[in-house]
Amino acid sequence: MVDLANLRDPVVIAAFEGWNDAAEAATGAVDHLIDEWDAELVTAIDPEDYYDYQVNRPRVSIDDDGVRQLTWPTTRIYLARPDDTGRDVLLIRGVEPNMRWRAFSRELLELVDESNAQVVVVLGALLADAPHTRPIPVSATSSDEELSAAWSLEPSTYEGPTGITGVFADLCTTLGVPSVSIWSAIPHYIAGTPCPKASLALLGKVEELLDLTVPEGELPELARAWQRGADELSEEDPEVAEYVQSLEEQRDTADLPEATGDAIAAEFERYLKRRNKNYPGE
Repeated sequence: MVDLANLRDPVVIAAFEGWNDAAEAATGAVDHLIDEWDAELVTAIDPEDYYDYQVNRPRVSIDDDGVRQLTWPTTRIYLARPDDTGRDVLLIRGVEPNMRWRAFSRELLELVDESNAQVVVVLGALLADAPHTRPIPVSATSSDEELSAAWSLEPSTYEGPTGITGVFADLCTTLGVPSVSIWSAIPHYIAGTPCPKASLALLGKVEELLDLTVPEGELPELARAWQRGADELSEEDPEVAEYVQSLEEQRDTADLPEATGDAIAAEFERYLKRRNKNYPGE
């Protein structure tokens, strides 16, 4: 196993599939870092205590040699040592657990503690009333006063249901590890496919806050392809086009380069209300 005790000014970046990961924007960002930084797998959480396999089923695949492989849902921890950053990065790429969230988070925090990481960055993405024609709204918040002051972050004012990202970030704070949550807002009317534009926006905020150089690779081109697809959808459906125009007017009237934490929380609450209306039996 990799020795985590002697890392260079380490930081942790985490994302989880599930409720916190609209359009796979958050996990897409971490997957991009794993690939671009050629990150090394350090360990994986034993899934047996945390996942309901009827909800998160194992997957069967066939490798290049024609051999069938069974992959269990779990959370994996990778170590990246980008040469040009001067620091090491632990990347947590997982699946939101179905049970025992506090024990799950404590396992991750043991690794954080072993690495002597100075800060934990948790990525998330939610569906919102945001036009695809404008920059993806991104907000960064923290409950740590020193970190908030140093990075000019807003305190989170959101109240309501949370996912594993909220639980993990809260336990980090409780145990004295500063954490910051970075969220992107995905246009809800086109959330059925992965959104590389949002992944790129999240990584831009990571780069800004952590003073890291994040290689973009193919992500900008993937974002442009997503943009073209969204434009085509809008052009083909008059109702969608009219709706997008109304969102553009609202966004331009607000005249904000990015959404505030309060705005993100408000969008999240509107999404929950809309979801409950559409699925009253849940």
